[in-house]
Amino acid sequence: MKFREYSIKAKETAAYPTDGFLGLSYTALGLNGESGEVAEKVKKLIRDGGSRDIESLIAEHRWEIAKELGDVLWYLSALCNELGVSLEEVASLNVEKLRSRQLRGVLGGSGDSR
Repeated sequence: MKFREYSIKAKETAAYPTDGFLGLSYTALGLNGESGEVAEKVKKLIRDGGSRDIESLIAEHRWEIAKELGDVLWYLSALCNELGVSLEEVASLNVEKLRSRQLRGVLGGSGDSR
């Protein structure tokens, strides 16, 4: 599925306040919450995995985590809609930024404007 198609289908399921700051806040907070759920599932793999092989743990929980990643994607798409940018534009901007950093040898480090 292409980003544009996904965004259209995802928007059809949107049920939240979309007036200005409320829509922006709701989607940003939702994105943060769902990202936290992904992190929580991975944390539990570490906690509960013990000495088990990480490959088998990942295989066992892959689709649970993938479903949470789908929720992250939904909120990312909704936040893009609130900002008036497309997922394609966000993806392109990100690749350009990373390529520039790679060419300048500053992929590592910190700071938004490196």
